[in-house]
Amino acid sequence: MGSDAEEVSQPASSPEYEQDDEDEDCYLSDQEDDALEESVLQVLEDGNLEDCHWSSSSREDLRKVMELLGLKEHHARTLLIHYRWDVERIFELLDQKGRDRLFSEAGIPLGTANNAGSPSATEVTCNVCYDDVPLTAASHMDCGHNYCNECWTEYFIVKINEGQSRRVKCMAPKCNAICDEALVRKLVSAKRPDIAERFERFLLESYIEDNDTVKWCPSTPHCGNAIRVKGDIHCEVECTCGRQFCFNCSSEAHSPCSCVMWELWIKKCRDESETVNWITVNTKPCPKCHKPVEKNGGCNLVACICGQAFCWLCGGATGRDHTWSSISGHSCGRFTEDQSTRTEQARRDLYRYMHYHNRYKAHTDSLKQEAKLKRDIQWKISISENKESKIKDYSWVINGLNRLFRSRHVLSYSYPFAFYMFGDEIFKDEMTPEERELKQNLFEDQQQQLEFNVERLSGFLEKDFQNFSDEEVMDTMKHVINLSNVVDRLCKQMYQCIENDLLYPLRTPHNIAPYKSKGLDRASELHICLDSAEQSSPSMKCSQDEHKSQLGLCSESGI
Repeated sequence: MGSDAEEVSQPASSPEYEQDDEDEDCYLSDQEDDALEESVLQVLEDGNLEDCHWSSSSREDLRKVMELLGLKEHHARTLLIHYRWDVERIFELLDQKGRDRLFSEAGIPLGTANNAGSPSATEVTCNVCYDDVPLTAASHMDCGHNYCNECWTEYFIVKINEGQSRRVKCMAPKCNAICDEALVRKLVSAKRPDIAERFERFLLESYIEDNDTVKWCPSTPHCGNAIRVKGDIHCEVECTCGRQFCFNCSSEAHSPCSCVMWELWIKKCRDESETVNWITVNTKPCPKCHKPVEKNGGCNLVACICGQAFCWLCGGATGRDHTWSSISGHSCGRFTEDQSTRTEQARRDLYRYMHYHNRYKAHTDSLKQEAKLKRDIQWKISISENKESKIKDYSWVINGLNRLFRSRHVLSYSYPFAFYMFGDEIFKDEMTPEERELKQNLFEDQQQQLEFNVERLSGFLEKDFQNFSDEEVMDTMKHVINLSNVVDRLCKQMYQCIENDLLYPLRTPHNIAPYKSKGLDRASELHICLDSAEQSSPSMKCSQDEHKSQLGLCSESGI
């Protein structure tokens, strides 16, 4: 389910781990001690991700369509904009619809209308303003329609102001042809340079906003970068500005949650649904003013702040006279099943949500706290490297920390996934209770194993190894290296379980971003030019609000 970016292969051999029966610790075999002393960490990947550039860009898309279909550049761009820059889709539809229909639907003229006047004429009559103007003061489009430059210019300005810059149609009645953007640019810039700049920006941004494989980075404030992926859009990427996000929905990276699950979870945490649930469970409405009342004593005769007394058991209005066993003039001994069932269900739903939310938030908070470890660890490493010791390589600490961050992130978002996977919100009718219980037990077993080892890894990384002897450092190093491999393996197993055992058999499709041992795909800067080939100004970045001739684009790296 990942993108087509090539993934760096994992080491051919990794140290096996064993679990002690008493404390379930993890150890390296004794044969590897010597190798560890010579090379502290060979089995884990380097924390510095290498950038990788995609060779394809908007210019290559244009060139491919121009060469294979024999089109001018502005016609090729018109075709790409109409089909959202999906080159493969264009050639697929070419076989299905044929060349003429494909071009006609995109607004590319198939033939030339004879509307340019006599070849020997020196003037042409504009059918808009009905003025006779010299041929040099008129322009015709590829569709053959000819009007004076003044009318063309005013028409283009109106269309650009209306936000139709990407597909400005010919102003001839019933003509579906798209105007040449080079002519639009030329005529408008002569009269309104500011409108021409807006037209240029809209044309450039069409590559980003109309392309399903390219998206703006959702950073705030906007960094001006865009991310391009090749392959499955259900992936998570990291912009050069540092923002990590889900490419499919532009939200924060939330794997192993699907985008639908994450959207529901955010809404559930943000709105007041759980507050309403708590009120349903713990309060009763006053029969007079209907405000929620919470009972703060053992007596079932309660009084609202409005002065109304009522029975807590049934909610009926009563007088204030009562004994320990009864309320004067009132009896509610009859059982009402509906109200009791609704209250009990609301209580169960609330407790279930609190269970998953508390664990999700606990791991999210731990991730924030552990982010501060980086400064402490760098300080500890600097002290350790300056002291007299045989151990000078402490890359195992940094790699262990990176592994902790990635596995903690997976663990944190596994709780919202479990909340919806095994609840009634999405898959209520797709699993029998027995199937749900079996799958939940399978998932929670893996989740608990990951949680146990993540906590152990966090504990070893927090040790003050700068004060340890060489033997103690080596012992800590072995635990960190081994636990790093263990949590990486458990994360892979959890994702395999989710994809193959939980989501795959269901009718409702839910795609999740694949797990990557090296972390999220990191974008590398790539510059694209959407102008004509004659323009050769230097590459430069620009934001969505800047009027530039070129656009800074980030592509997904092939990690």
